[in-house]
Order: sequence, then structure tokens, then C-alpha cells
Amino acid sequence: MTERLQGLPPVIARHCRLLILGSFPGVASLQAQQYYGHPRNHFWPLLGAIWGVDLVALSYRQRLAELRRRGLGLWDVYASCRREGSLDQAIAEATFNDLASLRRRAPSLRMVAHNGGESARAMRQVAALGLEVRRLPSSSPANASWSFERKLAAWGAAFEQAGL
Repeated sequence: MTERLQGLPPVIARHCRLLILGSFPGVASLQAQQYYGHPRNHFWPLLGAIWGVDLVALSYRQRLAELRRRGLGLWDVYASCRREGSLDQAIAEATFNDLASLRRRAPSLRMVAHNGGESARAMRQVAALGLEVRRLPSSSPANASWSFERKLAAWGAAFEQAGL
């Protein structure tokens, strides 16, 4: 069996209003120790298009500062797992992050948007915290059935609803 992989720490400021909740970082993200570190992932281009800021041109630290400034947080459903490759379908023996701590970590949190289907499996758990939840189309390059424009429309609507 593969070694146990550890996820990334949460990027959640106390004034966070919207949290994007992924499943677990892919290989490129774990190697870079950066959320959405694969160059073909649409995450950073989507946010850049929504906000009119070229996030891809910024350093990772600057990107995170921009997210925090705007009230956006990042985290994953799983804290650790075993997995070959980067596909969600390969996740095994997953351990959940402490999602129950979200209200304490971010008292201003209005909504949690699940980035893709694997993350959305935790929707009921998050909704039980009294938070609004939404499932977004995955920003992953593996989600080729959704065009960038279609993803942008869905993501933009969630950001608008959360006031971002």
C-alpha cells in the first residue's frame, strides 16, 4: 500500500465569509505545498477572472494574501489519506479534517462551496453546522466536461451570493 499522505493546513482568516472546500491536494500541490498547485488546474484563473486580478502572475504568498483580504478561505475535506496519483477516485483510508471547527475558526463564515463531487460528499456534515453549502464544478483539469466559461459562471454565482 502507498504511504499515508498529509494534506495542507487551512487558509482561513477569522473574517472569512466563503470557504472553498476541496477533497485532498493532488501530487503537484503536495510537492509544491500549495493549494491548487497544478498549472492546468482552473482554480487560480477562475478566481482571477471573478475578481479581475491576475492571480497566476502573483507569488503563492501574494495569492493567499489576496484571498484573505477578500474574505475567502481554502481547506480540504480530508486531512490525510492513501492515494496513488491525483484522482479523487483513488483516495483510500481518508481521515477527515475537523470541519466542526469551522464556526470557531471563521465566525463570519456564510457559505461553504465544495470544489467537486468528492468534497461534496461532506455537504450534509457542513450543512449541519448551520452553514449554507453549495457544490461547484471541480476546478480540476480532470473535469473536462465543463468548459472554463461554464465553470466561471457557476463559481461567479457562488461568489456573488457570498458577497465576494
